[in-house]
Amino acid sequence: MKNKLSRLAVPYIVWMALFVVAPIVMVVIYAFTAAEGGFTLSHFGSMGTYAVVFGRSFKLAFIATVICLAIGYPVSYMMSKEGKRFQRVAMVLIMLPMWINFLLRTYSWMSILENNGLLNRLFQSIGVIDLYNRIFGTSLEFFPMLNTQGAVVLGMVYNYLPFMILPIYSVIVKLDGSLIEAARDLGANSFNVFRRVILPLSFPGILSGITMVFVPSVSTFAISKMLGGGTELLLGDLIEQQFLGGAYNPHLGAAISLVMMVVVVLCMVVMNRFGEGEEQAVML
Repeated sequence: MKNKLSRLAVPYIVWMALFVVAPIVMVVIYAFTAAEGGFTLSHFGSMGTYAVVFGRSFKLAFIATVICLAIGYPVSYMMSKEGKRFQRVAMVLIMLPMWINFLLRTYSWMSILENNGLLNRLFQSIGVIDLYNRIFGTSLEFFPMLNTQGAVVLGMVYNYLPFMILPIYSVIVKLDGSLIEAARDLGANSFNVFRRVILPLSFPGILSGITMVFVPSVSTFAISKMLGGGTELLLGDLIEQQFLGGAYNPHLGAAISLVMMVVVVLCMVVMNRFGEGEEQAVML
């Protein structure tokens, strides 16, 4: 039986070797070699010139993750308290945008946020822009929303919010109701039940959601290019420029990719350790 299972695992091992391990090995080789060949660390030393891009990427990813958590947790909690039929309908509504191509979803926000877009026309029709001009003494014809950091964060939240809702909901909906009943029998009010029972037990879902939102947000490049107009350069854009843009330097791009992978892995390890500590505290 074990030999049969081992043979069945061969295609998976080959797939992992070709499409996961091999690309990582190539990135490492490129990161530590010069264009003319030979070992070098100069690519890592030159990354200091892009400290602003690193800081902006992690800042916007952090903001998007916090917003997703602030929206996703209440939505997940309320869904878990409703009936099965409501939960199924809510899940379909949450997943429905994910069935549309990622670029099309982002393009739709470009048409909404542009200067003559749907949102600015709405503000003009209901007099919001005129009211703003009278209050602050300005002469705006539209609110500049596109090509800003706010637009980039909005794109991240819109595209990655389901990745926060689903893991939290899957944990909360499976909580043992007898624990909540026991807490109420011991005199805990609704707030204390949530703070002392539900929130700690849902922490694994929170950590999964944070990871699933933060990691793609910090490495995105399509959202920042389309909604940021290329002015809000992020790590994904910087790496793309090194491999495909006019500043062709795959060795520097590989070095930046390697550093980003290490930072993301470290963040995941820290969150997992933090989650283990929370689980132990709950058990005690």
